[in-house]
Amino acid sequence: MTGEHSSKQYDMDLETIRSRVLQMGGLVESQFQDAIKSFRNGDVELAQQVIKGDEQVNRLEVLLDDTCNHLIVKRQPAANDLRMVMSTVKVITDLERIGDEATKIARVAASHQERNGSRVSQFEFVRVIAERARDLLHESLDSFARKDEKQAMKLIAQDAIIDHEYSIIMRSLITYMMEDPRTISTALDTIWVAKAIERIGDHAKNIAEYVVYVVEGKDIRHSDYVTTKLEQQ
Repeated sequence: MTGEHSSKQYDMDLETIRSRVLQMGGLVESQFQDAIKSFRNGDVELAQQVIKGDEQVNRLEVLLDDTCNHLIVKRQPAANDLRMVMSTVKVITDLERIGDEATKIARVAASHQERNGSRVSQFEFVRVIAERARDLLHESLDSFARKDEKQAMKLIAQDAIIDHEYSIIMRSLITYMMEDPRTISTALDTIWVAKAIERIGDHAKNIAEYVVYVVEGKDIRHSDYVTTKLEQQ
């Protein structure tokens, strides 16, 4: 196999993997949206669909991890190509964990409805943070698809907003429980949902960080690189 032909085949293999990863991303986006919808509406049937759908996400993770490993062994990529493959593996892991968090929300939604029946929904407590996390996930996947590091850096900064809103939710729900102990069970359900949403925001931020790593070759985790770059723009 000539060098040129080998390079073209590698590019085709990598593009196939990226397409499958984006397919997986679309699947976990739907999981998250359906999980939030089930919590908002008390839809136990939809919650069960989300829980069952996690099996497909898990299968995709195993399949794509195996495909990436084979690509590394067969093509032995170096430099930029290796960064792309390794980052893709990490994106796959974060997507699987987003699927896990969506499943947690669906489990809470199902058990909450079964225990509390027609009791007033607690969705308003998490509505804003859910919308922010949904947008962050979608845009992070978009930056991954387009290798847009400028967009990715702006997205990374947004995770701090989600963290701040989570803290506000926690304080509000603690006050809520102190004022009326009868709400403790319901409030704890909402806290679990809010925490899962906050974790989804963290994983979406991770995806954006991998985009910067692929394009610029810099591991920006646990650093002020993004803040510095945004201040310079």
